[in-house]
Amino acid sequence: MTFSVLYVAAILVFMLVALMRECLRPGLILFTAVVLLLVGGIITPEEALKGFSNKGMITVALLYLVSEGVRKSGVLERIVFKMLQKRHATITSAGLRFYPIVTFISAFFNNTPVVVIFAPMIKNWARKMKLPPTKFLIPLSYATVIGGICTLIGTTTNLVLHGMLIQEHKDEVAAAAKGGSEGLLMRYGIDGMSMFELTKVGIFIALAGLVYLIFFSRYLLPDNRRSDEETEEQDLAPGMTRHEVLLGNRFPGLGKTLHEFDFYRHYGAHVRAISRNGHILEGDFMNMRLTHEDTLIIDADDSFMKAWGDSRVFWMINRVGDYEPPMGKKKRWLALLLLVLMIIGATVGELEPVKDYLAQSPFVQQYMPGLRLDMFFFVCITVIIMAWTRMFSPRKYTKFFSWDVLITIACAFAISTAMTKSGFAESIAGFIISLTELARHSEFGIYIILAALFLITNIFTELITNNAAAALAFPLALAVADKLDANPMPFIVCVCFAASSAFSTPIGYQTNLIVQGVGGYKFTDFVKVGLPMNLIVFVLSVLLIPLFYHLV
Repeated sequence: MTFSVLYVAAILVFMLVALMRECLRPGLILFTAVVLLLVGGIITPEEALKGFSNKGMITVALLYLVSEGVRKSGVLERIVFKMLQKRHATITSAGLRFYPIVTFISAFFNNTPVVVIFAPMIKNWARKMKLPPTKFLIPLSYATVIGGICTLIGTTTNLVLHGMLIQEHKDEVAAAAKGGSEGLLMRYGIDGMSMFELTKVGIFIALAGLVYLIFFSRYLLPDNRRSDEETEEQDLAPGMTRHEVLLGNRFPGLGKTLHEFDFYRHYGAHVRAISRNGHILEGDFMNMRLTHEDTLIIDADDSFMKAWGDSRVFWMINRVGDYEPPMGKKKRWLALLLLVLMIIGATVGELEPVKDYLAQSPFVQQYMPGLRLDMFFFVCITVIIMAWTRMFSPRKYTKFFSWDVLITIACAFAISTAMTKSGFAESIAGFIISLTELARHSEFGIYIILAALFLITNIFTELITNNAAAALAFPLALAVADKLDANPMPFIVCVCFAASSAFSTPIGYQTNLIVQGVGGYKFTDFVKVGLPMNLIVFVLSVLLIPLFYHLV
C-alpha cells in the first residue's frame, strides 16, 4: 500500500471522526480535509478549488432562492391546507390524504423548506383533531426524502452526484484531447443525469415507502411524550404570544448558556423552556449549554415573527396556536407557474432530439453557440424573474443560502479527486468486488456488489451527512465500474439512493433534526421507525437497479 493511499485513508478517518463528534460544522471539517490533502501534495490548488465553480454546486445554491420564492408565496401551504381533513380524521386517513402529496411536492422542491413549512402546520392540525402529532412528524420527514430521490432536483445529494459526473466527464474529455485514452464516462456517453433519470427505480421505492408510512409506521411511533399544551398559556403576559423556535446553525449562542447569551437583548423574547431529545429540560435550564438540536419555548410580541421569521438564525419558528394560511394570489400563481416551467424546460432540454437540434441548427451555432437548455439554464432564469418580481427579498438574498451545505458540496469534489488520484478508491473497489467472484461469471454477482456499495454508502450517510457520504462513495462507484469494465450508471444510481436513505438516525438528514425538535422524539424513535425504511430502500434498490440499468 502506497504512502498516498495511507495518507488519504488517514485524512478520511480524521474527517469521519470529526463529523461524528461534531467538532466543527461539516463544511469546515471537509475544508480542513481538503487543505490537508493539498499540503500532502495529493491534489493541486486547481483541483482543490474546482468544486466551487461546479455547475451542480451553483445549481444547488440557486435552488435555495427558488425554494424561498415558492415558500414565501404560500402556494405549498394552500395546497396541503386543502388536503387536511377538517373533522373525523384518523391517523391512517390523514396519511392517505397528506403523505402522497408531500412526496410529490418534494420530488420537485428542496426537502428542508418542505418540512419547515409543513411541520408546524401538521402539529397544530393534529392538536385540533385530538391526534398525537408524534404519529405524523417523522413520517413527514421520510415522505420528503423518498420523494426527493425520484428526481434530479428533489435533493441536493442527487445534484451533487450530477455535478460530479459533469466534472468527471469534462476531465475525461480534456485528458482525451491531450492524447489520452477514452474515459469510462465517455465510453458510455454519460455526462450527467437527466431530470427523471432516477424516477425509473425511485417511483417504486416511493410507493413502497408510502405504503409503510401510511399503514404500518403508526405502530412504531410514540404517543405524545410531553404535553405541549402545558407550555401554551402558562404565565403568558398581555400582548405576548408563545412560539417554538428550532435553533439553526447560524444561531450565535450555540455552545453558550442563556446566562452567557442574553436571548432577550438579542431577540426581544423571553425563554420559558428548552426541549432536547424529546424532553423539556428540568432544573436550571438557564445554565445548560445550547446545541443545534434544541427547541426553545419563548414568549414574544408580534414584532418577533416579522423580524426573525425569514432569518436562518432559527430553522423554524412555530407560533403556538392556530395556523393561518398565507395569502397573496398573484404571487402564489406566479410561483407555481415558474416552478412548473422550470421543471418542464429542464426536462425537455435534456431530450436527445432537442440536443441534436441545438447542435445542428445553423442559427444557434452562429448566434448562440454556448446555449445549453439544462437545469442550470432554467434555474438561473427562474431566480432572476423571482428577484425582479420581489418573490424573495433581493436586498437580503444571501441569507437564504445554506453556506455550510454549499461549502460541503464544493469540498466534496476535491476529496473525491484525491480518493481517485491516490488509488484509495481503487483499493476499496477491489475489496468490494472481492466479496464475490460471481460478479464476472453470474448474474447474481452484481446484486452482491450493489448491496455492498449501498451498505457502505448508507453507513456513511447515517453517521455523517448525506452530501459527505455521496462524496466518499462516488469515486468508489466509478472504480467498481472501471474494474468490472461496466456501465457506471447502475453504481451511481445506487449511491444516489443509499446516500439519501438516512432514516435510522436524526443526524443523517437535516429534516430528521427538524422534526426531532418539533415532535420531541428520542434517538431510539428514529431507529425503530427508520430501520424498516432503510430495508425497503435497500432491497428495492439492489433488486431493481439491474433491471433498469444495463451493465454493458
